[in-house]
Amino acid sequence: MNLDSESFRVREDEKVSLSKRPTRVEPVYRSKKEYQALLQDHVALLSKLQNIHYASDRYAVLLIFQAMDAAGKDGTIRHVMSGVNPQGCQVFSFKQPSAEELQHDFLWRTTRHLPERGRIGIFNRSFYEEVLIVRVHPELLQAEGFSEEAAGDKKFWKSRYKSIVQFENHLHRNGTRIVKFYLHLSKDEQRRRFLQRIDDPEKNWKFSDADVRERKYWDKYMGAYEECISATSTGNAPWYIVPADDKENARIIVSQIVVDTLKALKLSYPKTPASRKKELESMRVLLQKDLK
Repeated sequence: MNLDSESFRVREDEKVSLSKRPTRVEPVYRSKKEYQALLQDHVALLSKLQNIHYASDRYAVLLIFQAMDAAGKDGTIRHVMSGVNPQGCQVFSFKQPSAEELQHDFLWRTTRHLPERGRIGIFNRSFYEEVLIVRVHPELLQAEGFSEEAAGDKKFWKSRYKSIVQFENHLHRNGTRIVKFYLHLSKDEQRRRFLQRIDDPEKNWKFSDADVRERKYWDKYMGAYEECISATSTGNAPWYIVPADDKENARIIVSQIVVDTLKALKLSYPKTPASRKKELESMRVLLQKDLK
């Protein structure tokens, strides 16, 4: 497999145009069997790297997933992280904010769920909703205590981007490594997946009227994503735009990026000091006596 994960990374200060980014690329696998083998290899390697990450207790890793509805966030998270020890990985999904959450600053509700050192935290949607869905539906700002005029003020949104970048830089300085994924789905593929959800009784629960209503705001969402990703992809917290029309290929790309991220930490199991080795040898003697 020849997969350069850096080709999906958004460079710092890059002006993103999603219309120029593909939603489908040449798959890295040639058959379903090869896809499953590649994914299993990645899952096994992730499990090994996560064990070292957990044991070293040096960094925290935060993976953020953003996308339009039906882009495959849930499936990607489920398949890619399937082999990771649940003790070292937590997934948080952020839906509509509660009344309590709306009484705080827009970063508050997600900050409470940041991963500890040695853990991998996964945000299925995140504080980025505050510059995406709220940007498309500015009337939501009123519930946060802002005036209607704020929505039309470019300085307001720039200040939010600035807050996000400063927040992510703060986390980086304090040992949290952040990777952000935008699963890039085409409007036609979203339509096809919505129809699948209608046709398949086991997927009916995934579909709602709101999913269809939001499609009419597609262009506004694309504009919000372009501006947001352009403003917040940094060296400390990069965005990766992952073509998502092919679910299986997207999972391989995401898993490769996560593997590369953990490898870049250059972690190892903690070295056992001489004093501890002496203790272990004493315990060995005691355990061997049990055999007699």
